[in-house]
Amino acid sequence: MTSSAHPAPSTPSTESEAAVLEAVATGIPSALSDLGHLVRIPGMAWPAFDQTQLERSADAVASLAQGTGVFDEVRVLRAAIPGTDEHGQPAVLATRAARNGKPTILLYAHHDVQPPGDDALWETPPFEPTVRDGRLYGRGAADDKAGIMAHIASIRAVSEVLGDDLDLGIAMFIEGEEEYGSRSFAQFLSDNKEALRADAIVVADSGNWDSVTPGLTVSLRGNARFTVRVRTLDHASHSGMFGGAAPDAMMTTIGMLSTLWNADGSVAVEGLTERDAPTPEYSEATLRDEAGLLPGTTPIGNGTILSRIWNKPSITVIGIDATSVAAASNTLLPEVTVVISARVAPGQTGEDAYAALEQHLRANAPFGAELEFSDVDLGNGFLVDTSGWAVALTRDAMRDGYGVPPVDLGVGGSIPFIADLVREFPDAQILVTGVEDPHSRAHSPNESLHLDTFRHAVATEALLLARMNARDV
Repeated sequence: MTSSAHPAPSTPSTESEAAVLEAVATGIPSALSDLGHLVRIPGMAWPAFDQTQLERSADAVASLAQGTGVFDEVRVLRAAIPGTDEHGQPAVLATRAARNGKPTILLYAHHDVQPPGDDALWETPPFEPTVRDGRLYGRGAADDKAGIMAHIASIRAVSEVLGDDLDLGIAMFIEGEEEYGSRSFAQFLSDNKEALRADAIVVADSGNWDSVTPGLTVSLRGNARFTVRVRTLDHASHSGMFGGAAPDAMMTTIGMLSTLWNADGSVAVEGLTERDAPTPEYSEATLRDEAGLLPGTTPIGNGTILSRIWNKPSITVIGIDATSVAAASNTLLPEVTVVISARVAPGQTGEDAYAALEQHLRANAPFGAELEFSDVDLGNGFLVDTSGWAVALTRDAMRDGYGVPPVDLGVGGSIPFIADLVREFPDAQILVTGVEDPHSRAHSPNESLHLDTFRHAVATEALLLARMNARDV
């Protein structure tokens, strides 16, 4: 279902909407310039990085929001992190009250980014926005500074056309620590509940079916991430003197971890559930292209490929502390620490999934190894109620903004804070959208934004705002 064509948006239904789309097209160069400015700011929420860059990033976003001339108030705020004496990273909250009985929409994105990793793996510097082959390269170009600019650009276009007739309530929440676990997110919602209250919430942090076809995300997997320390000895020992009799921690860890998967790579943990739901056609060739499988590497799991990604659990070892190759010696390691990240099928809670994983690892730790679990981070999956008016309005806007009908997507990734949105705003319709395509490489070297996808995403959101403005609550 991948194509290189870039269809124009469908013919709008009114002169006003035609003017909105014209304003979108005219404003794209400015939006991309502003996006480039944001990409140049290396705002990472991890304490190991320069935190003043996050403050720069938040201030830049606040300036963009203020510059639209739409909002009644724009603030940079920090919320407390529950259970600590710390505060979270700076977030931007911009608000505009609804008028004349119109609904309110909350627009979410995040301005913090993943660390770039090894600069040598980037074809161009990660924080120097570079355009080539129809894509804008740079860390955060897609995830999620493009989401910010889709909001800003669509607001600019609608405001330019509607002027004083813009009665829609708009709240914009641009988070500063999504990549770091959204530690103060729930408290931020609680502190600013009335300012954030809305009839519909757009979470612009997902992706599309491909670079041509829009996607509305209707399911997300949850997550269970944790650290486990494996100990077998109270000190390191000579591998020649004691190897073969004393179990070292690395041997034990390898044996324990190997029990997490079946021979075909599917998850082998009792208690982790699957969701039974149909998936669109998606070939192995497409998987190879989009995921970058080497020619001799085979896919893992069973069932349709998308069911493995959208509806079944997965387990990945994402970190390990052990002796480095450069420092290797003939030594039995007394302990090894690993970080495990599990994606949880929609419908199962992160808590239940973690309990199953901990029980499995304890039951399968060989030779009586001691296990210590810590840094547990859990999030629930999400299933969208697709029967609401805002969902129908969004699908129509996607069809007209991209020129092709949207696809309902499941996503293998997790956005755990959506559970907080559901808890605080149970009556709001949540719309998970995005500007990424399968080749965006979010979180990886050479992250990029497909420029035509961005144009269509802005057109879509501008039409959605205009059509919500024409609707009474």
